[in-house]
Amino acid sequence: MSGSRDPLRALEELLEVIARLRGPEGCPWDRAQTHRTLVPYLIEEAYEAAEAVADGTAEEMQDELGDVLLQVLLHAQLEAEAGRFGIGEVADALRRKLVRRHPHVFGEKQASTPDAVRVQWEEIKGEEGRFRRERRGPTLVRAAKFVEVREAEGRPIPVGTRLRLPEDVADPEKLVAEILVEAAALARRLGCDPELSLQRFLAREEADG
Repeated sequence: MSGSRDPLRALEELLEVIARLRGPEGCPWDRAQTHRTLVPYLIEEAYEAAEAVADGTAEEMQDELGDVLLQVLLHAQLEAEAGRFGIGEVADALRRKLVRRHPHVFGEKQASTPDAVRVQWEEIKGEEGRFRRERRGPTLVRAAKFVEVREAEGRPIPVGTRLRLPEDVADPEKLVAEILVEAAALARRLGCDPELSLQRFLAREEADG
């Protein structure tokens, strides 16, 4: 796959298909969908795309990324039909956000390392004054981001405080999975829900900054 297909033309043709599916003579299933009914598919496709990116083939990744794009376009089409915004406004808002949050590329600020960029990104995000909805994403994803931000800020989460650090790790993924399963077993023995425990911990830590 050479990537020689004109992206703008390809997207135009895809948008025409989406509009037709949602049109008066379109697909009954697509016409019946709402933002709420589409949410489970958005989550499902995002997970499947993540799996394809992690260990899938190029063809699998292309297919799964297309499924995520479909969800984005369907939500934008619903809003376009309601007269509020379309995919053009979504793309334009994203472009403005990327320029605003990369002043080291599009402005005069300096950020020469990934950690410096991450800290700057979070600072700009905090200064934007946008409504911050309570984060409801997967708690392990939130925890991984929390750890990443703390490392970028020079305040890494210590490892080895409650876990025994192995000297040699032949299979890191297996080790992490075993630790997580053991943590879930410990939570059950202590009468705690591991999901709620992690949610509450992250909420406290994020509130404290």
